[in-house]
Parts: sequence; structure tokens; C-alpha cells
Amino acid sequence: MVAPADGKVVAIRQLSSAETRVSIFLNIFNVHVNRTPIAGEISSVSYQKGKFLVASHEAASAENEQNTLVIQGREGQVICRQIAGLIARRIVCYKKAGDIVQPAERIGYIKFGSRVDVIFGPEWVPAVRIGDKVSAGSTILAKPSEPGATA
Repeated sequence: MVAPADGKVVAIRQLSSAETRVSIFLNIFNVHVNRTPIAGEISSVSYQKGKFLVASHEAASAENEQNTLVIQGREGQVICRQIAGLIARRIVCYKKAGDIVQPAERIGYIKFGSRVDVIFGPEWVPAVRIGDKVSAGSTILAKPSEPGATA
């Protein structure tokens, strides 16, 4: 699984036994093009209005304006969430449900400071740490877990 955005890893959270979230903060100097983390079919795209809190803060994942893509890949489902920030007031998404995507394919962009969350199941293990700088489409964000192992 590759990073969907340029930026800095600001959080890695175990949301439940079945979900891990990696959050990448994009400052105003990062490239704001977003990419798919895995190959697969986009099963849904949903937009949610919300606040414009500072995107590096934890509350941004739940409260900020966001666009969520659910990608069904060979290894399982991965959620990629574009999140607007304090300055970013526009999310652009090029994809729709039913689109087939490759890893690192452009899905859209977020203007100025923003955040991208990737949520995945136990079939993946994070390959980054908080504070790591990542590059969209090239930095390995997560690796498949060992068969029979849990994340």
C-alpha cells in the first residue's frame, strides 16, 4: 500500500481490532494531489460537509469537511479520506463508484493545508511511524501482514 499524499504522518491509531488509521498532514508547501493507496474498484464515494479545524489535529478526522473513497482491492477494503483543513476549503475528487484504479493513480486534490486518512484492516501492517515524511505514490504506507497474523 502506498501513501496517497505528500506530507507528514501525524497519527497512527488502532480504531478497533479490525481497523487501523494512518493520518497524513499536508502543509501549504506540500503537493496536494491525492492518489489511490491500492489497486481495486471504488465501491463508493461520499462527501460530508463539516468544520474546517486545523487538519493536523485529531478532531479533523471526524469533524472536518471530507470526501471518502472506499476501495475494494485483492487484499481487502481500504478507505481513503480527503479532509479539508483550516485554510483548505475545497476538495476535488475525479473518481466515482465503479471506477477501477491502480496504486498511485490520481484521485483528486485538496487545496492548501489538509489531511488524508487511510483506514485499513488487519490484513495490513503500518510501515511508517509518526513524524515520517511520505511521498504520494512512492512511500510504502503499509505492508501485507503475515498469513494468520493480526495487526
